[in-house]
Amino acid sequence: MPLPSAGRLLAVDWGEVRIGLALSDESQFLATPLETLVRRAGKRFPMPRFLELVAEHAPVGVLVGLPLTGEGAEEASAAAARELAGAIARRTELPLELWDERMSTARALGIIREQGGSVRGRKGDVDALAAAVLLQHFLDSRRAGPTS
Repeated sequence: MPLPSAGRLLAVDWGEVRIGLALSDESQFLATPLETLVRRAGKRFPMPRFLELVAEHAPVGVLVGLPLTGEGAEEASAAAARELAGAIARRTELPLELWDERMSTARALGIIREQGGSVRGRKGDVDALAAAVLLQHFLDSRRAGPTS
């Protein structure tokens, strides 16, 4: 089921330890970092906190980043992201799409450096910003429409 074109969208930038989250505005024009969830070693995705955020922000859909290789192939991390997406879809019953997240973290790091900031001790900020980069790319691509 495609994501609705109005209402807040919640983006998930999957990571083995940290999961960045971002939220769009109601008009789906702007994405902003929301929070970074941390999974302790050997533990599952922190679904209870994720569901609290879903209840608090009432998104109309979820966008999950699909980590692909530079060549566009799927490896173990993509399979884990797909598994997480399935769990999120089952628990929230919201429309969900997967979106290529290649380079979202690199773009987030670039944004921080462009603004004269340091990433030292700010891994959580980077992950939430990477989710916002992922979501903004999706929003911009959808507004631009299909390319010919």
